[in-house]
Amino acid sequence: MSNFEATSISLDEIRSTAREMYDGGWRLVTQTAVDRGDKRFELLYHYDKDLVEKHFRVSFTQGTIVPSISDIYFAALLVENENRDLFGLEYDGLVLDFNRSFYLEEAGDPMTAPFCKISTFTKPKVEV
Repeated sequence: MSNFEATSISLDEIRSTAREMYDGGWRLVTQTAVDRGDKRFELLYHYDKDLVEKHFRVSFTQGTIVPSISDIYFAALLVENENRDLFGLEYDGLVLDFNRSFYLEEAGDPMTAPFCKISTFTKPKVEV
């Protein structure tokens, strides 16, 4: 088993931490969303530089708006949109917001995914 250590940060520290990592030459590996139940969530931010990893953890309740880091790490828009679809999380400042349709293949297709507790669909347009 590996030892996984994540430094706890607050919601207010997400962007400053991301900026610090970016300016220090760290690569954003991914962001992991964890549904802890009882409307509690965690986001884990994973960074890498020269085969060294750093992890940061932020905890919050459902309905909290999370600051996006997609203007700092553009690729973050992928995982942030994914977390919107799969967990219903809300992000402030997404550089490209798929509006909870990131995984829909065609308009009206329901979204299903492992560990997903919600489902989404797009209402078909009504011609008038």
